[in-house]
Amino acid sequence: MPSVICRVDEGLGLEPAVDEEESVQAVLEASRLGINFFDTSPFYGCTRSETVLGRALSLLHRDQIVIATKVGRYGDADFDFSEARVFRSVHESMARLQTNYLDVVQVHDIEFGNLDQIVTETLPALHKLKVLGLIRAVGITGLPLSIFRKVLDRVPVGTVDLVLSYCHYNLLDSTLEEVVPYLQSKGVGIVNASILGMGLLTPQGPPAWHPAGPELRRAAALAQRVAEEHHVPLTSLCVEFAVPNPAIACSLVGLATRQHVQAAVVSALRALGLQPLLDPAARARVMDAVQAVLRPVQGQTWHSGRPENS
Repeated sequence: MPSVICRVDEGLGLEPAVDEEESVQAVLEASRLGINFFDTSPFYGCTRSETVLGRALSLLHRDQIVIATKVGRYGDADFDFSEARVFRSVHESMARLQTNYLDVVQVHDIEFGNLDQIVTETLPALHKLKVLGLIRAVGITGLPLSIFRKVLDRVPVGTVDLVLSYCHYNLLDSTLEEVVPYLQSKGVGIVNASILGMGLLTPQGPPAWHPAGPELRRAAALAQRVAEEHHVPLTSLCVEFAVPNPAIACSLVGLATRQHVQAAVVSALRALGLQPLLDPAARARVMDAVQAVLRPVQGQTWHSGRPENS
């Protein structure tokens, strides 16, 4: 069954306005409500995300949670996919996360790397750590959907356990569906991140650094107004759209506060049919209205990574 899981970047790493104690409580609330997979990275908040998450997870039973972090990206333009940096990064992450093993380690934003190095050095380094028992699963992440084929076609099946795709399965863009059969043929699990479009589909709108163009921003703002006119949170519609897809193992959503956690869980339960909607027909009409205003920009994206990797 698909699931909604917690991404601790916006809440614990990239959102300075959120109090650290509230971030810790958000993680504990997520665990209490059944969320047990937490995704982070040393890149998020310059390691703050991992540090705060580690503080929260130290209060939980380690065998009841799954920790996913990343290697390779450490700043906006700071990339290092070498074996030595992979080894050091994993140990640094374990220290910040207060654990002696990591459930999932993903190569972060592979489109910014030399793919020859990622295939012949980065992934083998993670395999060595897997053999040692320091990590349990290996993943790759990236924005261009084509990047996954460029790596997966060059390694044996089983080298990569999962892929994390972002901004390609939400109300603005559902093109991830086009590569699902290929990914399934390679035996990898699919994690769907940024179901809120990296902030595009939130009441406050995208952050200043967001790479979306003006047309996409205007459409997202209009969708927000349409949802508000119907007294339905657009973020709830985003969760309800993304979560039920049976081909996607789990969907990531940034949860900064306990209130965010509670709202996301309710939306996920509704999407999975585990909690009833008060008026399903009215909800469907709102979803249709929102999708109608987003249809002209459906599938629009932006450049990410080296030109040769796009």
